[in-house]
Amino acid sequence: MQSLTTRVTERLGIRYPIIQAGMAGGTTTPELVAAVSEAGGLGTLGAGYMSADRIREAIREIRERTDRPFAVNLFIPEPFEEDRERIEQAQERLDRFRREMGLPASPDPGKYRESFEEQISAVLEERVPAFSFTFGMLPSEWVERLKRQGTVLIGTATTVEEGALLEASGVDMVVAQGSEAGGHRGTFSAPVEKGMVGLMSLVPQMADRVRIPVIAAGGIMDGRGLAASLMLGVEGVQMGTAFLTCRESGANSVYRDAIRNARDDGTVLTRSFSGRYARGLRNRFVSEMGKYEEEWPDYPIQNALTRDIRREAARRGNPDLMSLWAGQSASLSRSLPAAELIRNVVREAQDRLQGKR
Repeated sequence: MQSLTTRVTERLGIRYPIIQAGMAGGTTTPELVAAVSEAGGLGTLGAGYMSADRIREAIREIRERTDRPFAVNLFIPEPFEEDRERIEQAQERLDRFRREMGLPASPDPGKYRESFEEQISAVLEERVPAFSFTFGMLPSEWVERLKRQGTVLIGTATTVEEGALLEASGVDMVVAQGSEAGGHRGTFSAPVEKGMVGLMSLVPQMADRVRIPVIAAGGIMDGRGLAASLMLGVEGVQMGTAFLTCRESGANSVYRDAIRNARDDGTVLTRSFSGRYARGLRNRFVSEMGKYEEEWPDYPIQNALTRDIRREAARRGNPDLMSLWAGQSASLSRSLPAAELIRNVVREAQDRLQGKR
């Protein structure tokens, strides 16, 4: 497996250059994280919406399941405007779905997000092997404190400029997030449209610009994607959608079915669910609310406003009102245990790298 040994595998202490993306919202269960790490990849706990106490509990559960390296992923908080007129208007538009499901109209969402200070303090206290983040730059205070205790830092960039900024900030590795990637866009230094570079264009340019290892993310579902990424100059891949249909995933059956039945043209970028652009499967909510894209409140306000709708839709198994985050290659998903998926990806990549079909 010499050809799959890179600075990413050596620095993280993992066997294969495969990172399971830190997808927040319950899909990255401790069971999935541990299974990926046990199989030789880097499992990642998507903790963006977790309280500090829940993060501690999940980390300890992961450690009960594996002694291999793993990561925790958080969202860098951004400034936002609490525009009362936009919030009231959004609530009125969302109430139509609440009426359908018998939910109270225009509920108070409570706090918009968890305390980042408390979340990252929990990460620091638990001395996690790796910490990844998205939506911005990690403040220097936390960079220094985490690096002092040996935690590997992984930032997220959607442009070459963002990759260079992250390198200068002191991170150890950078994820190059192509436009194909599912979930929220990590763009932070420019308008979102500037960060919509396709992976095959983004990866070689970023690999040429920065000295730290680059990790490719976006549309990678099998060994062909891993082999192609390595050939383009990266030293690892981050896969998200591919793990959603694994046995250990926290995605419910409706979400899994939607992923398996996806088409190549079935995803869309939307900010209707959260107030921040994200790629997911097109459904009724996205189609009907899309005309208001520029009028929704900022993230994380909109995310909090739609929370009750998304949760009730998931409880009822109604995919029309769920946020079905997925990348453009979702149709290539496989329903396998995480360890088997990794074995398949590694074997397929080896075959391609050795010139086999």
